Amino acid sequence: MGVPPIFYGRDARATNSYPKPHSNQIVRATLMRHSYSFCPIVLALSFVTVVTVACIAEEPKLVPLFTGKDLTNFKSEGAAEFWRIENEVLIGENNPAKKGHYLWTEKSYKDFVLEFDVRWKPTTDRGVDTGIEMHEPKIQLQLGISGSLRVDMSGSFYTGGKTAYPEAGQAKEAKKLMRPEGEWNTFRIQAKGDTFICWINGKKASEYTDPKFSGAAPLGLQIHGGAEMKCEYRNMKIAEL
Repeated sequence: MGVPPIFYGRDARATNSYPKPHSNQIVRATLMRHSYSFCPIVLALSFVTVVTVACIAEEPKLVPLFTGKDLTNFKSEGAAEFWRIENEVLIGENNPAKKGHYLWTEKSYKDFVLEFDVRWKPTTDRGVDTGIEMHEPKIQLQLGISGSLRVDMSGSFYTGGKTAYPEAGQAKEAKKLMRPEGEWNTFRIQAKGDTFICWINGKKASEYTDPKFSGAAPLGLQIHGGAEMKCEYRNMKIAEL
């Protein structure tokens, strides 16, 4: 699996990939500061140093949300029947009665960046229907087949109600960005205020803004009930903004 581009900025509304800081002012200031020097090597090294430091400063500090060892950071009550860990992979699956479950974080989050690898392989025509739930009231990033629409809405934001999947929050190019079912895909979610952005494998897939969904809440990993569902996660990290 390829390593996604580094996430640099606080806001990605104007880009199709992870946002990067504006460096024009940094470059101009650096060149002026070293204008007395006629050595191009010094100028080049100064430029690289200043820009590198700026980029590092802008990168949110992602820390493990899923440790790969246990359910630390998650509410484990009732989870053992639906969730297990194998080779540092978190596996969620229905029980024999096809009941569903949410694995909730212990902590509530409002402004954050969440990054994770995920894969699924359906065993029935119904397909896998899962997602990441966040904020209050609940809004979800869909992963897999929508139960109501019966089409793949991965990377789209689900709000419930009549609209369900608002046009503005749909990831219409998701199929082009994702690897085939059964392979790992890297998703990145940024929630900031009332705006939500999703990247798939390093490319911006969707963005949705709605003042209604602005409250802090635990994050929830869903296993949908009523059908055979199985979804796997690894490298799940988070940064609060």
